[in-house]
Amino acid sequence: MPGVRRGTVLVTGVGRQRSIGAGLAVGLAADGWDLVLNYWGPYDDRVDYARGEHDTADIAAECRQLGSTVLVMPADVAAVDVPEQLVEAAVTLGPLRGLVMSHCESVDSSVLDTTVDSWERHFAVNARAVWLLIKAFAEHLPAADTTEVTGRIVALTSDHAAHNLPYGASKGALDRIVTAAAVELAGRGIRANVINPGPIDTGWMTRDIRQMCLSRTPAGRLGTPADTADLVRFLLSDAGGWINGQVLYSNGGFPSSG
Repeated sequence: MPGVRRGTVLVTGVGRQRSIGAGLAVGLAADGWDLVLNYWGPYDDRVDYARGEHDTADIAAECRQLGSTVLVMPADVAAVDVPEQLVEAAVTLGPLRGLVMSHCESVDSSVLDTTVDSWERHFAVNARAVWLLIKAFAEHLPAADTTEVTGRIVALTSDHAAHNLPYGASKGALDRIVTAAAVELAGRGIRANVINPGPIDTGWMTRDIRQMCLSRTPAGRLGTPADTADLVRFLLSDAGGWINGQVLYSNGGFPSSG
């Protein structure tokens, strides 16, 4: 039911109901946040994971039922002007207080067969867009020094790199961008953290991959989008304001895969 609104959060990567992004959106809506939801349909079409015809609209409808004002913005964050456009749109909904980045480019390739075009696309989406989104977000918050928490940034990462080289390399760059922001923007009241959710089956796992991941997870089950959303919700809550500049593993104990 509608209640006290907390401000607006921009969430990227909300293209499919069976995704971490969808879990994030619904969880944040339940906590009283208004939302701008970004996705890029051509990417979801290309990777061909489990997806319905109206997934993002259905996610938005669920969030609205929880009381959120929701703006859906399909756009390719690899375009250099899109991050600023997304932030500008979020500001129109009310005070922009959060930026949650769950978008990605991920195409399997290795040292010997990765193309330059693929490498550049991965870094444009997974690294450059993260920097530009953070920059635009910070520029819409007060520049004066404060010890109060005025804005919160969370990005999703991965430590998988072997045979997924440009994805893993660009996610490594993401980690450094966000942890640098935690230091450089702390005076503005911004808290910035990274979450590594480990392997979560959002429609990409084969039976063999599922079994391997399950056997290597001490918690005894695979992770779900709600597991990641729970941590993001905490980081965006009043109780999470003391956490800053961290790469947090929320993966049931799944070991780093390298």
